[in-house]
Amino acid sequence: MSSPAPAVRKKRGLRRYLVAGILIWLPILATLWVVTFFIHIMDETLLLLPPAYRPQALVGFALPGVGAVFAFTVVLLTGLLVTNLVGRQLVAVWEELLNRIPVVRSVYGGVKSFAESVFSQSNSFRKVVMVQYPRQGVWSLGFMTAEDVPEVSRRLGVQHCSVYISSALNATAGYLVLVPRAELVELDMSVDAAMKMIITCGVVVPTGTTGTHPTLPAP
Repeated sequence: MSSPAPAVRKKRGLRRYLVAGILIWLPILATLWVVTFFIHIMDETLLLLPPAYRPQALVGFALPGVGAVFAFTVVLLTGLLVTNLVGRQLVAVWEELLNRIPVVRSVYGGVKSFAESVFSQSNSFRKVVMVQYPRQGVWSLGFMTAEDVPEVSRRLGVQHCSVYISSALNATAGYLVLVPRAELVELDMSVDAAMKMIITCGVVVPTGTTGTHPTLPAP
């Protein structure tokens, strides 16, 4: 009776080559898809221009990426405008108008507060922590977004932090939990490494940066 070893080795070799090819092409295709998606979104900003001044009307064909340059220019000029006295006054009038519209007021205020928190504070979304969630004994990775929530801390008598727990695969979806500071375990893991681990559902596990082990909170 002939041995199946050659067929098994051939199958394993084929699988190894296939996996090697996927590991090369999958990140490339994913990167191209993300970049193409954002370029397409940026190109939509060209709709702000009059039809006669859009690149496609001027040169006769579409120019992918021009929208990104246009969006960058608009953002830069807007920043230059709102940093002077006249610009700040215009922004104040505009925000006063938006604050009079019930639904728009909530959305605009929330997004504005989030953007100011992320881009203004150096410690926002910078610490990776472990928190026992959704139950005791089960640990989840989270990102500390605020080291203190004054009203919650005052009412409960213990300092509470706000922690964002991201969902696997989709880092933009998740939960905001308020956790006592003493129950958090800070990690040396970088935000990028934690994001990579979450998005890959734990397949990509970062190695420890130090040989020390964090002290777990008392049960």
